[in-house]
Amino acid sequence: MENVVIVGASGYTGRELVKILTRHSKVKISAIISNNNSGKFVWELYPDLKGLCDNLIFEKYDRMSLLSRGDIFFYALPHGISMKYIDDDFLNKKINIDLSADFRIKEKFIYEKWYKNVHIHSEYLEKAVFGQCEINRALIKNSKFIANPGCYATSMIVPLYPLMKENLIDLDYDIIIDSKSGVSGAGKKLDNMYLFNEQNENFLPYNPLGHRHIPEVVEFLKEKTDNKISLTFVPHLLPLTRGILSSIYIKLKEKISLDKIKEIYNQYYGNEFFIRLLDKLPSIKGVAYTNFCDIGFACNEDAKILVVFCAIDNLLKGASGQAVQNMNIILGFDEKEGLI
Repeated sequence: MENVVIVGASGYTGRELVKILTRHSKVKISAIISNNNSGKFVWELYPDLKGLCDNLIFEKYDRMSLLSRGDIFFYALPHGISMKYIDDDFLNKKINIDLSADFRIKEKFIYEKWYKNVHIHSEYLEKAVFGQCEINRALIKNSKFIANPGCYATSMIVPLYPLMKENLIDLDYDIIIDSKSGVSGAGKKLDNMYLFNEQNENFLPYNPLGHRHIPEVVEFLKEKTDNKISLTFVPHLLPLTRGILSSIYIKLKEKISLDKIKEIYNQYYGNEFFIRLLDKLPSIKGVAYTNFCDIGFACNEDAKILVVFCAIDNLLKGASGQAVQNMNIILGFDEKEGLI
């Protein structure tokens, strides 16, 4: 059994990690870290975990103790915090999977521009492998340091990759992405925007020209396809707890039938268990509480306009589920272990 440590386990993604890893047959949680909740049983904070991990107690972070107790470290921390915990000892001796944005973007100045934060370990940026499992599997398998993708980014990268790899997109036009997310995508925040009375029976856009997942999408797809895209990305908040649905509007270079589009996607993802190519349009309800990524299509062949729809659970395929899938790849486990 591999020993797992979850650093920053009191948030939504940390909670999901606990739920997944307690049913994983090949690992055990040896420590769960939350400085603000130290001394409490996990089930005191999350009653739905009662019976799954009754003896698991939140601890304060103790670097030397954890180095001797953990083989795999998940960092479910806010942006700007993970980089303070990762050092040479962890990178050389442990498997590290960071769910924050601290190591997703290779260029230090781009990270600092978008996240308004000084990167104190930019020397590690090139060491981190971007953990988009179905696209970057070969590199993930041989890495011990994973930068887990963002939730919106996953819902954009997976559907865009086959089209970019096949050079089918007319890059003279912006790709327009309209995404809707449940409120848990913002994490635990005491902000008026996320209060029940503000969200209930409401629907609104935010960050219409500057969401922070844009640079990781552009950088990763350029690295994998040698094509640079321009995105107009507008996220919206739904009065739901979880789930993302992204509608991606694409101008194609030439007239292509919908059947041909589906054939191309099948070549890339037809053998991927967690990516489902649908003959209908996807929905949030179809993926909630799962690690699946559902993709559907609509095509105006004469206008050379393709719309690709992608639905994921932002807390699972968009965060903790994909993080565990990354761990399974690194350790040679069945990728589905703990996730179905």
